[in-house]
Amino acid sequence: MRLPQHQAIYDERMVAPMRQELTRIGFEELRTPEQVDGALKDAPGTTLVVVNSICGCAARNARPAVTMALGNEAKPEKLTTVFAGQDVEATQRAREYFTGYPPSSPSIGLLKDGQLVYILERWQIEGRPAQDIAEDLVEAFDKYC
Repeated sequence: MRLPQHQAIYDERMVAPMRQELTRIGFEELRTPEQVDGALKDAPGTTLVVVNSICGCAARNARPAVTMALGNEAKPEKLTTVFAGQDVEATQRAREYFTGYPPSSPSIGLLKDGQLVYILERWQIEGRPAQDIAEDLVEAFDKYC
């Protein structure tokens, strides 16, 4: 059975701590396509977009990796997140900014002046320790931020 596009897959009570792992460190949660466009379309400067996910095998290391990487001197000016499987339409819209890349959850994109300049896809996150993922992000931050 296929769920309607707007229907969340997981109980919000289960997802809330995963959302808070990013929002408590300053991420703006984008829950509608309009919020995504408002935050990303032609946005000046650098914007980090984390496609958050409930997936324990990859997201459990992606979120701490992002936190570690933000300790770097060079970092994105704006921090945003969407939640795959929950805010379905917002996630779909955010992925439209990841031109040339298939949908991936979790994933982490870095936009500069509204254009994607760097992305970590699930296959680059899954099975890797948070420290290694953070090092990849720091390299991108040093290059583009």
